[in-house]
Amino acid sequence: MKRIFTLSALAAAALSASASTLEVKIENPLDAARQAVPVTVNLHENAPGMNPAGAIVKINGEIIPCQIDDLNADGVADELVFVTDVAPRATVTASVELTSAPTDTVFTPKTYAYIKLRDEKKKYPKVVAVEFPGDADTRTMYNSIYGHGAVMEGLYNAIRIYMDNRQSVDVYGKNTKQLEMDVTGFYTTPEQLAAGYGHDILWAGQSVAAGSFRGYQNGTPVYIDSVASRGQRVVVSGPVRSIVRIDDHGWNYNGTHHDMSQFYTLWADHRDYDVDVFIKGTTPADVYATGVQKMESDNTGFVQPDGLAGCWGSNIPEKKYADLVEWVGLGVSVDPASLSGTAEDEVNYLTFVAPDADGHIGYGINIASARENDGFKDAASWHEHLRRWHAERLTPCRVTVTRK
Repeated sequence: MKRIFTLSALAAAALSASASTLEVKIENPLDAARQAVPVTVNLHENAPGMNPAGAIVKINGEIIPCQIDDLNADGVADELVFVTDVAPRATVTASVELTSAPTDTVFTPKTYAYIKLRDEKKKYPKVVAVEFPGDADTRTMYNSIYGHGAVMEGLYNAIRIYMDNRQSVDVYGKNTKQLEMDVTGFYTTPEQLAAGYGHDILWAGQSVAAGSFRGYQNGTPVYIDSVASRGQRVVVSGPVRSIVRIDDHGWNYNGTHHDMSQFYTLWADHRDYDVDVFIKGTTPADVYATGVQKMESDNTGFVQPDGLAGCWGSNIPEKKYADLVEWVGLGVSVDPASLSGTAEDEVNYLTFVAPDADGHIGYGINIASARENDGFKDAASWHEHLRRWHAERLTPCRVTVTRK
């Protein structure tokens, strides 16, 4: 009898694993409409015993783009994600069907992430990850990657995170809402520029640039210098969401060793990026910082006690092209649980951040370029946008998942 029961249980498990239905409610607590609200469904919690290969998400009977992500490359699906608009004080209901086989639906990509190697034949092959020993020359690391680091792009802009001790976030602005990094690769030619493609729009210098993560010692932001190893990995590149991971193992900071991973996440139809930093080995003496740089010319900026920093101004990102003056808006919004203070120095609007009990630090980066068709053209409108964005981050939508 025991053997018969076991076989029956396995058969039932196989049947239940073929499909699973969920109902997801997204509630907006604000009096303002919200666009492209990110929704994440934990599949371990909401589809236990199933490893879905496909999903169909519907709102008001219409299929919307979604993706299933394996975040740790173990062959098991971890999260289902999608985005949706939500009216003021409204609730949106999505029906989700998880399937054991992939679906036939192909969604138009709205995000993209990659790491490409620089090679002598200029083929620039894509790789999933790179890792260098701590004693590797920083300039060699930097130049070994095409674009100098991992690249992420959405429809509005792109960023690259330098593969060296700076790990600075550099910015690319677009004229048209499209994916174009496979065309320009951050190295826009004069012909491509004339054809309407975007361009590198930021000269960072020694600043924190656009939300780069830093240590902080003796009143100055510092790079991630002495490490046992450092690397970059494309965790996810998909139509709805892309994630890049930056690892620093054995970071010697204030005399103790830290292990740190930074995750940069970009969602479809977003100009902003989520940053999640996880650090092990911190001490009470450790101070960390992020923020935004002050623009080279015509700078108008601020930093608020509640963790919002922003700037608008112009700069010349490539000094050999002095006629290419770029107007740029940057912003950083720090999660309340991560905020430990603010400051301003000669080149930065700084926010100080501290890890919680789990070693987590969270903040967002926002980017605008005057290049954008129908985009922001002045400091006042950009700063107002940043304050609305900050309010949304402080009051997220409530997501409820029910198994049907």
